[in-house]
Amino acid sequence: MHSFGFRANALLTFSLTILALMCAIASISDNLNSPSPTATVQILNVNRFQKKSTGDDEVGFTLDISADLQSLFTWNTKQVFVFLAAEYSTPKNSLNQVSLWDRIIPAREDAKFSTRIKNKYRFIDQGSNLRGRDFNMTLHWHVMPKTGKMFADKLVLPGYRLPESYR
Repeated sequence: MHSFGFRANALLTFSLTILALMCAIASISDNLNSPSPTATVQILNVNRFQKKSTGDDEVGFTLDISADLQSLFTWNTKQVFVFLAAEYSTPKNSLNQVSLWDRIIPAREDAKFSTRIKNKYRFIDQGSNLRGRDFNMTLHWHVMPKTGKMFADKLVLPGYRLPESYR
């Protein structure tokens, strides 16, 4: 007959093996989800477009952001971090990314939203490179699961242009 310690060890090992197997199945099942989020961003107004005393360009927007990110949520999703970035190129850098707004979405019910805001973070370019510049608004998201690995993706919204002159 086996001792109490041996039986407790066998039970604990079996329980942890089953728990690890359930976590692996949960992670694999998330790969079967193919999300199809949608979003639109409109620039309602360029509130300020100026050259700072340091020589850097600064832009302030009023934005209308509408998104449906509900397809990102599965039973294994804890929360989604989403942020909007302006992306553009300059002669010095092939890719510049400036974060304009972000939000943590804790539940599926909150993942369909429409908000009208001024950019939360300042849009500043180091130099005088923004006048007449074409740029993309890119909605990035990071899905944080309850178990398994985190994944990220983005939706590029092209076709934006800054004014030719300061305001």
